[in-house]
Amino acid sequence: MNNSTTLDATTSQATDAQDREAAVAMLVLAWSSTEPARIGEVIIPTDRPAAFGRGDGEPGETRAVLVRQRPGHDQPTPALDNPFLSRRHLLLRATGAGIAVENLGKKALLHDGQPAETKVTVHDGETLEIPGQALFLCVRRARTIAPCPSVPEREVRGFGEPDDHGLVGESPLAWQLRERCALVGGLSAHVLLLGDSGTGKELAAQAIHARSTRAKRPLVARNAVTFPPGLIDAELFGNIAGYPNPGMPARPGIIGEADGTTLFLDEIAEMPHELQSHLLRVLDGGEYNRLGEATRRRADLRVIAATNRDALALKHDLAARLGLRITLPPLDARREDIPLIARYLLNTIARKDPQIGARFFASWNGKTGEPRLAPALVRELLAHHYKTNVRELEALLLSSLVGSRGATLELTDELVAELRPTVRIATPVCTAEQVRAALDKHGGVRELAWRELGLANRYVLKRLMKKHGIADAED
Repeated sequence: MNNSTTLDATTSQATDAQDREAAVAMLVLAWSSTEPARIGEVIIPTDRPAAFGRGDGEPGETRAVLVRQRPGHDQPTPALDNPFLSRRHLLLRATGAGIAVENLGKKALLHDGQPAETKVTVHDGETLEIPGQALFLCVRRARTIAPCPSVPEREVRGFGEPDDHGLVGESPLAWQLRERCALVGGLSAHVLLLGDSGTGKELAAQAIHARSTRAKRPLVARNAVTFPPGLIDAELFGNIAGYPNPGMPARPGIIGEADGTTLFLDEIAEMPHELQSHLLRVLDGGEYNRLGEATRRRADLRVIAATNRDALALKHDLAARLGLRITLPPLDARREDIPLIARYLLNTIARKDPQIGARFFASWNGKTGEPRLAPALVRELLAHHYKTNVRELEALLLSSLVGSRGATLELTDELVAELRPTVRIATPVCTAEQVRAALDKHGGVRELAWRELGLANRYVLKRLMKKHGIADAED
């Protein structure tokens, strides 16, 4: 009989409970040329056409506004302050299939990176780009984010900022995970965290511990893979002085170290079943024996275990003792958080390597700032299928850092090869006349011109322009 309680943070809030609203399509701002701090804000179209653009529009006109969604409420924000947007740049309307978009601007839109017709319908997972100005990701999710009563108001940080435990994201799934970590933190039962590699299981463990009655003592963390098969009892339970060899010092073991606090055991399913059995008595009541000691000890500890495998991979009687379970969502399930996580990762990198901040950030004060990312890079990161989640995102960003030549993180040839390994990257031979013709056709917009020429990215176009002595209107 399984008495575990599963708290699954991977499913959409639109289908998680009967009292949730039906999912609606919305556009999430994923990149902005003028106001990068506003990524994560959303436009929620209705079935009535609404105009989106610069400023407030005409009196009485229905406008598509940006909002910051937080649990239980939406906060409208001002229109983008971008002089290159028309006052009526887009006309948006919700449809059963997605969002109908009519381009009222002078230049073509990009739909999933390709030039779009004047009218286009954008679906879940697709991008819509006003070239050089703004990039949106279409998502389907609940109309509002459900309240998070377990998350204290004092822990709610600025929009898009990491919380106290390093969790980043403004999607419903991100807030659902925070709520469930907060709820579980106040309980006493042992916990099993389930989720793919790189989904943040250790951060979740820290969040749970921080809200528990044991938070005054630091969490003790250990990867179960590192337990030597023949020495697991010594690693777990420790030994008395002089045992098993004379002169050996006494060791408390990780169970003794975790007395009075929380023990986080990562990759618990990688332990052979016979070794998992060694934990059963500790999980039942904290009882254990140090090697060489006849008297029984008792540790007051809570165990949080984690695995990237199915819970069925655990020995059944161990799994039964891990009564509370949280499944962490993969990055693919909350793509709208990718730009926010990328910003957080780049800030973390720049704090360790200040030259990164000085080169690639528009405003770097030594601690934080807004990194400059090419919209093509953001678009590819949004479309990529992640196997190791945040770890993989960080590796892709590092690849861009190494390969970018200017002051902006670019979608480099090397990065395209990583993101789309089946695509053969070859630079067509383009004459100066062909380059000029493509730029003229698209009003000097490089984002459209390099695609017209069949190039790998905008940086290749920039090299060709430099080679042929063509002035760059965007610089």
